[in-house]
Amino acid sequence: MKAKETPKWWGAPRKFSIEHEERKISWLELFYDLVYVIAISNITHHLAMHLNLSGLLDFVYFFIMIFWGWFNGSLHHDLHASVGLRTRLMTLWQIMIVAALIITMNSESEQYVFNATIALMVMQFFITYLWWSVGIYDKVHRRLNIPYTVCFLLSMAIMLLTLFLKQPYIRIAFYISLLLNYLPFIAPLFFRKSTLEFNLSSSMTERLGLFTIIIFGEVVLGIINGISALHHLNFSIWSYFILSMLIVFLLWWIFFSLIADKDSNKRRSSSYLIPLTYIPTLMSMGLLAVSFNKIFSSFTHGDDANLPIIKSAFCVFIAIFLIGVIILINFLTYPQGYHHAIVKMQRILFFVVAALFILATLNSPLDLMTYLFMVFLMLLGVVVFIFRSWVKVEVHHKT
Repeated sequence: MKAKETPKWWGAPRKFSIEHEERKISWLELFYDLVYVIAISNITHHLAMHLNLSGLLDFVYFFIMIFWGWFNGSLHHDLHASVGLRTRLMTLWQIMIVAALIITMNSESEQYVFNATIALMVMQFFITYLWWSVGIYDKVHRRLNIPYTVCFLLSMAIMLLTLFLKQPYIRIAFYISLLLNYLPFIAPLFFRKSTLEFNLSSSMTERLGLFTIIIFGEVVLGIINGISALHHLNFSIWSYFILSMLIVFLLWWIFFSLIADKDSNKRRSSSYLIPLTYIPTLMSMGLLAVSFNKIFSSFTHGDDANLPIIKSAFCVFIAIFLIGVIILINFLTYPQGYHHAIVKMQRILFFVVAALFILATLNSPLDLMTYLFMVFLMLLGVVVFIFRSWVKVEVHHKT
């Protein structure tokens, strides 16, 4: 008996076994990313208002969880999107769930944990259903989604358990559930044989670049919020603003010169390690946004006791970001002739990272302007080296 075909207007998910084709990012995907802009902004603002260990742990959890939701939704669209109604509705539901999660994170303190937990469970259930439901249309996918379905459901069960626990067990349980969410994606790294390989498509690497832009936007917003809170603008304050914006621009230049528009290399582990490496790399930028905000706040309100700590954290977060760039370089493919320049670039970045850690430990005698200017000079040196190296390679190829 012949199986009933899915109506074309509904649109069955594209089969996992179908080879990827080069495609442009759709308007639907850009609309989907918009709600994550708000989510990242919300958790960054929450950390700025609750700058303590508890606030930091909450930021780390929500950032990794939000990235998990964004990546799973984006990857599902990349692998299984169709022109039918199903893809649009599935995207809409996830947008609504993330928007609801943002609302719960602004709840009163008494209801904050309960409301956020319910929203997270709904998000967890939806992502689980998203992957499981593909097996209804694609028999090959049924056996592939078993580890995802099991781990995601176990994670949701642990989330439910937190409603009956007290701190610190609530936070421990949430982190265990987070590990379960990433376990199916980490596990293949330890198994060499696989019947069906996973490779990041060029469109997914582009989506990761777009998510990075979201985080860079938060850093710019952190500068703007910090400067805007100052009621007496003068030449000195505008100098801090210009120098801060230049630092962010140089970080953008470094990242998008070395990482963006580069496909993953042929090593099997690269497609799994790239998104995992993005997590601490982008999280450090979110923390950098908070640092910019607090640097100006502490400096202008005379809170000299906290300023050295914030300045040190500022350098450490930039260093972590650059370490992420160094690691990502190893997973990407570069045009012929660029490899020698890339090796040199990694060495330069290692040197700058070491210098940033040294500056983080010796920042107390330095005033804020000198401190920012030293960071600016380090990053400018990297950008100048990148530009000269790229020009040399291009000229050599033309001749």
